[in-house]
Amino acid sequence: MGSLGGKSDYESVRDARISENLARMEMLGLRRCAGELSAIASASASASAAASRRAGIGGTTPRRNPKPPRVLTPLRRSGRLVAIAAAAPAGSASGPRRSARLNGQTTEHKALPLKGSLSKFAAEEAEEEEEEEQEEKKAMVVIDKERVRILQERRCDSKGRGAVYDPVLGICCHFCRQKKLCGEEGCKRCGEGDLNQPCIGKTDCSSCHSSYGILCRACLKVRYGEDMDEVRKNKNWMCPHCIEEKGTKKFWICNSSICLKKRKLSPTGIAIYDAREQGYESVAHLLMDKLKCRAF
Repeated sequence: MGSLGGKSDYESVRDARISENLARMEMLGLRRCAGELSAIASASASASAAASRRAGIGGTTPRRNPKPPRVLTPLRRSGRLVAIAAAAPAGSASGPRRSARLNGQTTEHKALPLKGSLSKFAAEEAEEEEEEEQEEKKAMVVIDKERVRILQERRCDSKGRGAVYDPVLGICCHFCRQKKLCGEEGCKRCGEGDLNQPCIGKTDCSSCHSSYGILCRACLKVRYGEDMDEVRKNKNWMCPHCIEEKGTKKFWICNSSICLKKRKLSPTGIAIYDAREQGYESVAHLLMDKLKCRAF
């Protein structure tokens, strides 16, 4: 190893090798050839730049494959317009349609009908409109009768949740969230298709009168242990959601997935079999007993 102030052995060997390579290139004439080639390349580049400036291209090279020249062809017209132009008389204009006034022709204005004739025409039009309305009403009656017949055939005979889904007539249950037609006898909404009538197969809370208090017969019995006939007789019946909010029945909660998630509880799923095996009347009674155990 050399001293810090002098060159190392590696640097000395490197300098000697560079000197040998330069001498070999000089002997072969490579440096002279490289200089001549660089001079030729710079001359050609300056010449092309000057030509581009003269052509006004701004330094860009011209296209290798220039676009072919545009050839003007006659405009295409539809066969209908060609036939109309051929059939028109010689003196008629073949251009776009214009009014007679703009074409310089005189026009004769038709006389308006008298007052009596106006009333006659209006009466005839009114009669035609009335006949059309009557025909539409007859058609609607026929359609309504056919709809009622189909509903009566498809309705579920049981008094459970129902089996016919109808997004128009069906009312959504708060628990199962199914818009099914009830199987209750005498329900004009589900049986006759009357939208103005309530569904007697769904509950109605006397306190909130909202969607929280709408339960079908099956969900009311399985999830809360209440009977639809008794609820229908009780005019002051409150839904489980309102009972939970008012606190009238301790540890009684609405066990729908919507309300359980609001209480940060996991939905129970199909828990009626576990509830009945343990001797509970419904899922609500099972949950009420569990909440009591947690409280104490």
